[in-house]
Amino acid sequence: MHQEQQHSFVFGGDYNPEQWPESVWAEDVRLMREAHVNRVTVGVFSWSSLEPEEGRYDFGWLDTVMDLMHANGIGVVLATPTASPPPWFTFAHPEALPVTADGVRLVHGSRDTYNPAAPAYREAARRIAGALADRYGRHPALTMWHVHNEYGTVSYGPETDRAFRLWLADRYGDIAALNETWNSAFWSQKYSTFEHVLAPQATQYLPNPAHLLDFKRFSADTLRDALREQVAIVRAASPGVPVTTNFMLPSWNHYDQWDVAAEIDEVSIDHYPNARDIEGETHVAFGADLARSFNRGRPWVLMEQATSLIYDYAAARLFAKDPGRLARNTLQYLARGATGSLFFQWRSPRVGAEFFHSPMVPHAGEDSRVFREIVALGHTLSALAEIAEPPAAGRRVNDTRVAIVWDSTAWWASETKAMPSDDLAFLPAVRAVHRALWWQGIASDVVRLDQDLSGYDLVLVPSKIAASDAEAAALAAFVDAGGHAAIWYFAGSTDENLSVRPGGFSGAFAPLAGIRVEEHHPLAADEGIELSDGSLADAWAEYLQALGAEVLATFTHPPLAGRPAITRNRLGAGTVHYLATRLDAAALREHLARIAAEAGVTPDHPEAGNGVEIVRRYAGDGSYLFVFNHGTTPRTLDLTGHDLLRDRTLDGPVEVPPAGYLVLR
Repeated sequence: MHQEQQHSFVFGGDYNPEQWPESVWAEDVRLMREAHVNRVTVGVFSWSSLEPEEGRYDFGWLDTVMDLMHANGIGVVLATPTASPPPWFTFAHPEALPVTADGVRLVHGSRDTYNPAAPAYREAARRIAGALADRYGRHPALTMWHVHNEYGTVSYGPETDRAFRLWLADRYGDIAALNETWNSAFWSQKYSTFEHVLAPQATQYLPNPAHLLDFKRFSADTLRDALREQVAIVRAASPGVPVTTNFMLPSWNHYDQWDVAAEIDEVSIDHYPNARDIEGETHVAFGADLARSFNRGRPWVLMEQATSLIYDYAAARLFAKDPGRLARNTLQYLARGATGSLFFQWRSPRVGAEFFHSPMVPHAGEDSRVFREIVALGHTLSALAEIAEPPAAGRRVNDTRVAIVWDSTAWWASETKAMPSDDLAFLPAVRAVHRALWWQGIASDVVRLDQDLSGYDLVLVPSKIAASDAEAAALAAFVDAGGHAAIWYFAGSTDENLSVRPGGFSGAFAPLAGIRVEEHHPLAADEGIELSDGSLADAWAEYLQALGAEVLATFTHPPLAGRPAITRNRLGAGTVHYLATRLDAAALREHLARIAAEAGVTPDHPEAGNGVEIVRRYAGDGSYLFVFNHGTTPRTLDLTGHDLLRDRTLDGPVEVPPAGYLVLR
């Protein structure tokens, strides 16, 4: 296997030599060495180049590339190319092509044109993965296996229907149990046999919410099982070589991150913040905290980020990153536990669907601002190599005392049609809470309620419509042991299968919070309200009764004037807060500051907060402080340590300019 210096940060990106003439490869290596690149990801979309006809392989070009990388001290993350079947696959296995919920069969011409439930696709994927594993499993350049790319394809149609029925039969045992869980008697949809169940395709009106939720679970399990098959193949060929698959962190979610993470050695993420202002920096922190949490504190890989562009698809623009932001964002990821930084991609293709995607070597060539920043970043990461050493004991990053509940069922439940409001989305609620903590300098993990919560002082539940009895009991046990929790509106209103709990909404958590929710009062899209304590809110309100809980703020608008809006329930050494409305950013920060303080949680550093991000990372027997000023004005901070980037000792006030950063030993 590939050997390199004892400790170093990974630096490089997706390399697609099959898209370029061999005459370019020598220039690529020269530029990689100049930039201190030590890792390339190869083969992500190379299926048609590796298997130009079904069962016939052409490995010559990849043999040359693997040997070339090894000769130049560059490790290879070798991908299985199963995210993009070749055109021949369409004609050989038309039944294995993806079908939309409207019944449209898609064909080749882009990526991800496959049905993950189709046996023909799974067999073809295993075959190409096996061929790569047999040939390169012990190649000296190999440093990691990269299985597939950005799992997320969901398909419908006959192949999916067959697999879905088998999954349902395994889950429920008999059709009566399915009918009871789905309440399929509603609208006369009771099934007499599993053979009558279809994937939830386009229908006349509203579909059954439990049917939809189970299909999302099935789709997630299908993707996990496809991954599992390939992982087994490459592991058998390469004992000791780590295996990953890259998580995309977008606004949709088609698999369970915790389940997928359990199948691989290192979580890797593709992360593309879409904001040009400081919101982009909060997004970097969010993505990094997700990756670290999904990997249970183990090393995680930044598999893709953009060098020079900000992708704002809502505005249909590819905005240029400001000079210096590339390095600053990369150091943010490193501070929060990344093993280094890889980019998509080394070179942009001259033509092709992503020919204006940002590369390490832009169309302008090496004589460009972007490549000069890449070279400078490579030198910076080399200078910080000591921080890549694993810690002698404990966590890599701050001793985080706050956890936010992240659960795929919660996300999928929030997408259910015919809710009281369409303003109940999971991701914005979680991001808002994480962002509010970030502004106060408080780091956080994400957790699932069935995980060990004992290491946290505060657990936050900003969006969890569906909650099982076991999850409610886990949170109750955490509070009983002295923990503090905050629960937001509508959480726990149904069980894990979207069956509404009787006796009042938020029923899974209401007894713990000392409240009862009798009615929902969603607000109009343009309607804002003010609470009795001056907090501003929107989107949602509830007719709430305090049954033992202390009322901290009330609604002031009719018909809820005087009714509880924010409560606190003390249970021995534990405390449960309930928020019955969606607070605006300022009010959310204020209340979370109060809730954190009551739980004994303070900022990670006295100088952190209000746009100053300070994160401690551990390596070897020491620790390192990453300091960022994301604001627009200079900040004078009281800091102690050795500045690794400027080789100076600090002990007292130091001015950090706007967009400036320090790394202190």
